[in-house]
Amino acid sequence: MGPESPFTPYLATLKTATQLTPDIKLLSVELEDPDIKAGFDYKPGQFALLSAFGEGEAPFGIVSLPLQKDGLEFAVRRIGTVTRALQELEPGDTLGVRGPFGNYFPLEDYVGKNMIVIGGGIGMAPLRPVINSILEQRDDYKELLIINGARTPQDLVFQPEFPTWMEAPGTKLELTVDRGDEEWKGRVALVPDVVKELAPSPGNAIAIVCGPPIMIRFTLARLRDLGYKDNQIVTTLEAKMKCGLGKCARCNIGEKYVCQDGPVFNLEQISQFLEQP
Repeated sequence: MGPESPFTPYLATLKTATQLTPDIKLLSVELEDPDIKAGFDYKPGQFALLSAFGEGEAPFGIVSLPLQKDGLEFAVRRIGTVTRALQELEPGDTLGVRGPFGNYFPLEDYVGKNMIVIGGGIGMAPLRPVINSILEQRDDYKELLIINGARTPQDLVFQPEFPTWMEAPGTKLELTVDRGDEEWKGRVALVPDVVKELAPSPGNAIAIVCGPPIMIRFTLARLRDLGYKDNQIVTTLEAKMKCGLGKCARCNIGEKYVCQDGPVFNLEQISQFLEQP
């Protein structure tokens, strides 16, 4: 049986917690009710609200692929009371899960296209299931270019998966950091500058961009300079999502609610609903 109210979370057990970066942990979570677990289906880009009981709840993108054996996975960055409490949970502890909420990346619409996936910092979290979905259905897509940036080498998320991404057919992974260190032999540059340098062609292409707002803003400008149309550029909108149900009016942008109509939009859609009276 599910919760009596959509505001009541499903109970879940923390299976593992893996330190990805100095301030980000990957939490693997298993829903306790076998029927809920079997029916908890979602798509890349959707999110759930995690509860640290006694502290509160916060929204996180689901970074695993649907119905994978390892359970639900969330990348939690330590930024406040709830995230600190979630990071301090031990395997075997109980937490709450509400969801899935929101829309998703319409990957089925991108079949046969070149895919450019551009992420900065924790912005790689919603992009991880996009990348892994493309790799699972590799023949459905053309070239895949991944541009992944972070402040420092230690802040690059999902490093254990880099070899898999690098070795995948028709796939390039370009890493960049704002500041290198003595061991870093890679590129030191801002993500928008890397986009300008690599200049991926807009021909038959879709670009998906997630990251800090300032990175997104300058990356979108570089993509437009390269000739990308607004309906070829997809991003996620951050907002203060609280209820997940479009009821609390915390996350409205224009007449849209990010928790229900988003968080995934292309730029053409964003322009349309921001222009509405």
